[in-house]
Amino acid sequence: MTILQLVGAIGIAYGPASALFIITIAREPLRIIVMMSGMFFWLLSLLLSSLWWFMFVGLRDKIAFGLTFSILFQEMFRYALYLLLSKAEAGLQTFSQNEEERRHADGSVTDSKKHEYAYVAGLGFGIMSGLFALINVLDDSSGPGTVGIHDGSLNFLITSAFFTMIMILLHIMWNVVFYWGLENEKYWAPVLVVLSHLLVSELTLLKGDRLYMIALPIAVINLLVMSVIAFIGVGGSMNTIIAACSCKRRQYQL
Repeated sequence: MTILQLVGAIGIAYGPASALFIITIAREPLRIIVMMSGMFFWLLSLLLSSLWWFMFVGLRDKIAFGLTFSILFQEMFRYALYLLLSKAEAGLQTFSQNEEERRHADGSVTDSKKHEYAYVAGLGFGIMSGLFALINVLDDSSGPGTVGIHDGSLNFLITSAFFTMIMILLHIMWNVVFYWGLENEKYWAPVLVVLSHLLVSELTLLKGDRLYMIALPIAVINLLVMSVIAFIGVGGSMNTIIAACSCKRRQYQL
């Protein structure tokens, strides 16, 4: 039973991200490079967060202190990755073009490519964040033992898995909205991303049943809102939804 629960939690937490990677990224070397860049920049934010936590000895037991600055460092490195991709995107596009496309290219980077980089880098951010968020819980749940002993909730593992899945998807949406806002000088969008990230992450400090009754619904609402903003920001419309539902791949493919 312990192994079955472990496998189920892994499937919930990382299943959607794995599907996105296999379908939209795995066959494109350039996208893999951008995704790995996102993962690397998230690791840099973790390193800086660790150094910050190490500096303030008296506040090491204050989880909220470390969590807040960790979020701010993540957003700082999200912006740094945006600057890096902005500098390199013309070269990346040339690298991804075949000979025929290079012959007709004017050197500019299309909006669709920019949104693509934002999505792929966001998936890298999310996957690395999700791996570090749940790995210790998964290790403890692999046995021997039973989830819920010592007055713990029986739903802790499954709730953590769902929350990890939501956070991975949120990182994708946050990245798309963040990059779109900076690209179009809509600076309320990056601010909204930071506030949304702070809200969802700080809710994880709630314990017991409050985590499930408050944090998860708010996280889902955040995901829906950010998804709508990202969809509209990248030029989504009813026509693209209809094309996706009718499986007209050329009209909606990434």
